[in-house]
Amino acid sequence: MNLLQQIENDKILNKIKQEFDNEIYLVGGAVRDFAMGKKTYDRDLIVTDRDAREFSLALAEKFMAVFVPLDEKNKIYRLVFRDKLNYLDITNPINNSLDDDLKRRDLTINSVAVNLKTLEILDPFGGLDNIKNKKINMICEQNFSDDPLRMLRAFRFHAVTGFEISKSILDFVGKNVKLIHKPALERINYEILKMFGGNYVHETLLLADDCGLLTEIFPVMLDVKKVPPNSHHHLDLFHHSIETVKQINEIYNNSSENVKKHLNRIDFGGLPRISHLKLAGFLHDIGKFSTWTIEDGRHRFIKHDDVGSKMAHDILKGMHFSNKQVEYVSYLIKNHIYPSQVMSAPDVTDKVMMRFVRKSDLNAIDNIILAMADRLSARGVEITDEMVERNITALNRLLEFYLAKRESLKPLPKLLDGNKVMRILKLKPSPKLGEIMDALLDAQIAGDVTTRDEAVKFVQNL
Repeated sequence: MNLLQQIENDKILNKIKQEFDNEIYLVGGAVRDFAMGKKTYDRDLIVTDRDAREFSLALAEKFMAVFVPLDEKNKIYRLVFRDKLNYLDITNPINNSLDDDLKRRDLTINSVAVNLKTLEILDPFGGLDNIKNKKINMICEQNFSDDPLRMLRAFRFHAVTGFEISKSILDFVGKNVKLIHKPALERINYEILKMFGGNYVHETLLLADDCGLLTEIFPVMLDVKKVPPNSHHHLDLFHHSIETVKQINEIYNNSSENVKKHLNRIDFGGLPRISHLKLAGFLHDIGKFSTWTIEDGRHRFIKHDDVGSKMAHDILKGMHFSNKQVEYVSYLIKNHIYPSQVMSAPDVTDKVMMRFVRKSDLNAIDNIILAMADRLSARGVEITDEMVERNITALNRLLEFYLAKRESLKPLPKLLDGNKVMRILKLKPSPKLGEIMDALLDAQIAGDVTTRDEAVKFVQNL
């Protein structure tokens, strides 16, 4: 189905066309996605002959949608539909000129407009040809200089589409990489996560690194690059990190609908878990450089998971990621070895696996997949195919156990709070109290403590 057929078959656009006589243009991402034969729920409209605010309010009333002013100064408004899936972004053109508006955009593939009434296509920069030929081109360097975030957007579109980034963009980024520090950190974070959500992100990371953009955003990778291959890792640490991202992506693509549904959930940051999981995969070994020792020729990285978790916490906080995003990525880095440790126990019983399920809770699937990807990305000379297969089989067993049990799981009851424990043991608030509360929770998770009386005896015996 071609671009115009897609637009004609879109129910929302059809209703707008039938109900309003304005000069309305569909622009940007929706045109690009329709031209690629993709479904889209995000439609950008430019109205040239009516005030954008007034028009947006009229549309909101017609569709019973929620009106959200995004930028009153530049007259940009959003309508969120009742299904919370579809939305419209509406504005007037820059300088009241559609030509000027299209000239000021980032990439040619995003600079195509279609008149909803006449279906006339405006494509002044060959965007449709670039879509057909799978090319990512800039309109002009000045647009990138005016908003350097567009450098990162080019790589985001590569990650999502797999299209080839033009040499002119790569050259510009290489010469102007320091400009990436100009945009607000929140805007950079959003593009980073959109990039990690793409199917081709492992290739994108290598391209971004060639230009110097990756280490400009993540300076920690300069140290990661110093760690060479070893007997357990056939790749140096930097390429192992990127390979882990690739393996997460492949595991996701081959997963059951249950697993995909979980990883597609938007629980924090406004973007799916899978984007955050791949970011965690990229950062999961950043603690190795500072814990790296060589003993009798063997490379050791003792407690790199703990160190890396704390490093990620500070890095992501400094980049203005939200608390929940920081907690999620830090948690996965701290626990990325945990699922394999569980399944390498001498006797893996349901009780052992249930302890993992209880401790991991909503992050169980994510944690298991990260462990799988890590294993598949480390194939040094001491790692046999049999070892890898045994590890992956065990992790799949743990995943199936979790999927079978998760619907029947109920939250653990709080048998004793901190005040009661202090009264029982005649304690004052202290780190010791925290250790006791953690031990009690662990005992509950293990099933060793199930009643209040058992909880009292447990803390008394401690």
